[in-house]
Formats: sequence, structure tokens, C-alpha cells
Amino acid sequence: MIHKAKTLAMTILLVVLYCTPGRGQAPPTTILEIDVENMGLYFQDISDVSKFATDPNVTTPVFPRNFVEAVFIGDIVAVNGQPAKGTMTRNFRAIDLKTAPNPGQAIADTVRGGVFADTFEILKGDGRPIGIIMSSGLAQGSPPPGAPLAARLGSFAIVGGTGAFLGARGQWGQGAPAQTMQDRVASMAEDPANRRLHGGNRFRAVLQLIPLSRPEITQTLIGPAVTHSSDFALVTASRPAAPGELLSLFATGLGPTRPGVDPGSPFPASPLAVVTSPVEVLVNGRAAEVLAAVGYPGSVDGYQVNFRIPPETARGTATVQLSVAWIAGAEVRIAVQ
Repeated sequence: MIHKAKTLAMTILLVVLYCTPGRGQAPPTTILEIDVENMGLYFQDISDVSKFATDPNVTTPVFPRNFVEAVFIGDIVAVNGQPAKGTMTRNFRAIDLKTAPNPGQAIADTVRGGVFADTFEILKGDGRPIGIIMSSGLAQGSPPPGAPLAARLGSFAIVGGTGAFLGARGQWGQGAPAQTMQDRVASMAEDPANRRLHGGNRFRAVLQLIPLSRPEITQTLIGPAVTHSSDFALVTASRPAAPGELLSLFATGLGPTRPGVDPGSPFPASPLAVVTSPVEVLVNGRAAEVLAAVGYPGSVDGYQVNFRIPPETARGTATVQLSVAWIAGAEVRIAVQ
């Protein structure tokens, strides 16, 4: 529950007047591992467009030597091991580059299978949208230099995003899922309405994501804007938090809300604007219970997150880190007694 007591209004006023974003050394990039299942690979092996997507049965495409086009469609089932929903789509054109080609393959100094344009539209487990990541690149061959070590194939550039991933950049390659399935390819004559029924391939994309912004816990002149939820006094060495206590933190960069607001407009007081992306608070690296995450009424890019310190948190100095849509901000430190 988000409280609107006078003390909270005064706390927010102080935060607005005297605070700056947290200055901890946040990691420069975020690693996302996106798992996809039921990947249908539909190759354009027919010229009669009236037959596209009409055959309810499992099909087998007839491939030309090279330059075939295809559309891939798969279900996003997890991000960084956390259950998710969504769709990966891919537009593909084969080029079959080889340094020593056989007839029909293309001679080149590089080894690549095709040119790809991909989208990852990621939803929460309940189907609510988080955002889309868009990329373009080359299949097969080596991953891009500097990519995460788990990326093994392909070289793709992240060229943009929407929602929680607005303005994202980066690169990615294909990883190895925990369990693989035999590749299944289909003709474009096959009805994609039966994709899940017929089954498909498993796929893991390993992304090095550079977000346009990241969540940051606000800093006041006397420490991070983490307060006791009982009276919204700042957590300090003289007024430390207790294991199991309910706290509130104030932050920027948590992204879109429901209901939404126009860019640059303040959040409404009623109804409260609930953050649409998954929000995680880590205390000493352990996940805390998050009770609410909303845009603070009247603020622009100001948010309140209510969370409970894990009861087993050790007394002393604890780290608190905020993560939104799997994008982590810098750690701050609070006193726990």
C-alpha cells in the first residue's frame, strides 16, 4: 500500500530539492538470457501466395541452393531464468557465406548463414507488456567480439527498443539452452496456428544490453532515500532498519506505468500509476518481498517502492539494489540493527 501522509509529502519534497541519483558504480551493461520454445521455422518454398499458411499438417520444405527467405516465430518462456511470456519473431534471408564454397554457396572472407532481423516482445507472466527489443545481424559463425561468453553463434546488433527497453543498444549471440531439440523446419504452406501443437525448436539468446537509463535509488544529502514505512523517516545509522521491517525507497528510471502518462507529464494521484515491469529489490544480494512500486503522484520520473527487508538479514551495513525489467541499478548501503 502506498501511503499519502503529510510526512511522506515532506520527505518527497526534500528528495526533490536536495537529492541526486545514486552514484554507485553500476555495471555498464546488463546481460539478458532469453529462452524461446516452440520456434517454428517457415521457409518460402512456394510461389502461390494463396497457399501460404493453409496446410494444417506438419510439412517439409523444399530448399533452393541459396537465398531462401523464411519467417521464424517462437514463444518466450523465461528471461534470466524467471518465467515470462512473449514472442520472438525473425525475418531471414539465406546467404550461405563460405571461404571455400560448394556450388550454390557464396564465396566470402567470412562464414555466415543468413541475414536476420529479430524482435523480442517480452510480457510479464500475466500477459502484461514490458517492452520490445529489436536487432539485426548475421546467423551462424562467431559471436561478436566482447559478447557474453555464453553467446556461441551469430553476431547481432541491438538497434533499439520500446517500453522498458526504450532506446536500448547492445549486441547478442545465440547460446546453448539447457536442453536441445532436433531442428524442425516447415514450408510456408504450413498453418502457423498449429505451431505449438506441432512443436518446434528451443533457442536461447544471450544479450549484452546497454539501456538508455537504469533504475537508481535517489540520494539525499544524508544518505540514500530509503525510509521507514511507519513514519517515512530516513534510514540512518542513528535510526537503522530492522530485519523483517517494511521500508520504502524512492527512485528514478523505473519506466512505464499502468495507467500510462505522456512523456514528461507527472504521475496522477488517482489511480496510482503502477510500474508495469518486474521490480526486484535485493538486500545483501537476497531478494526482498516487494509490496508495491508506483509513480509518485505529482512527480516526473519519481517512484516509490515498498519492500520488506528479509528477516534473516544480518545486522550491520546492508546493500540495497533495485532492478527493473532485469536491468539493475547501483547498490546503496543502509544501516540494519
